[in-house]
Amino acid sequence: MTRAMRRNGVPAAPRSADVARLAGVSQKTVSRVFNDEQYVSAGVRQRVLDAADALGYRLNHAARALASGRTRSIGVVTLGTALYGPASLLMSVERAVRAAGYGLRVVNTMEGDPAGVAGAIDSLLEQGVDGIVISEPIDEGAGVSRVGMPVLVLGAPPAITAPRVVTTGVSAGLLARAATEHLLELGHATVHHVAGPQRWFSAKDRLDGWRTALTDRGRPAPAVVEGDWSASSGYAAGRELAPDPDVTAVFAANDDMAIGLIRALTEAGRRVPGDVSVVGFDDIPVAAYVTPPLTTVRQPFDAVASEGLALLVHAIEKPEVELPLLADRPVELIVRASTAPPRAQK
Repeated sequence: MTRAMRRNGVPAAPRSADVARLAGVSQKTVSRVFNDEQYVSAGVRQRVLDAADALGYRLNHAARALASGRTRSIGVVTLGTALYGPASLLMSVERAVRAAGYGLRVVNTMEGDPAGVAGAIDSLLEQGVDGIVISEPIDEGAGVSRVGMPVLVLGAPPAITAPRVVTTGVSAGLLARAATEHLLELGHATVHHVAGPQRWFSAKDRLDGWRTALTDRGRPAPAVVEGDWSASSGYAAGRELAPDPDVTAVFAANDDMAIGLIRALTEAGRRVPGDVSVVGFDDIPVAAYVTPPLTTVRQPFDAVASEGLALLVHAIEKPEVELPLLADRPVELIVRASTAPPRAQK
């Protein structure tokens, strides 16, 4: 028996009966092995897997879906963007979906399309999925979407109704608050903020966290400078803030804007952190290697994705069982060389 099997003179894909014949077991045993059922010894299981590998056999997921009523696939709705946060979260979700033994189907939305999420959900439902992950970062003001299956929401959700809606993740507002409090604890009188575009849920949350930290300490909240997540917008914000001697600490809503900000401050003769301390958000790979290395808060993309997918799979496979409670994740503030106490006033 070889991979190049033929039936009636025509090349054919191996079937479970071929695997059973080569392994010397019944087709029922082959089915039990590939459905990960009990009552199969380790030796027999390995014999079946070895036979399947030798024949190039792959489980027929379509037939399995017809039999079980499930497709063993999960759909993801996400913004089509190369920005670090959404792209990293999507990669983490993909790893978690595959680790859970499910297939992945992704539909990208486009910024500026109010019907994007609803259309993406409809597309996934037409393809056939067992659950949906919504990782949509922008508030498009869309109407209510109704989904007849479990939904995992990463970040702030659009209006949606479903049999079970699962949410997970570390609040962006909590991370922003920690970044701002770090600067206040160093002794800065207040903290300026370079915000992300306010149509983004995460940008609003980070601004709210910054403002809450200042309010709780009784500190004034300076005027916000809004960027667009890019280093160039951070650079423009830096040029705006650099002439003001009262600016001694800045929290930027992402690392790219923080890096652009530092460049502008340095060109204007404001030393970082000697004159101005800067904190970013995300902990992108390059953050540790810029000059100076950037203090930032880290987003736990892999942990959020794996924990969220575990809950979603639980909701799919055990709909009658309550979801397990997750422990709160600690905030990871990565302190590097871009922050320091304010310089003593002469």
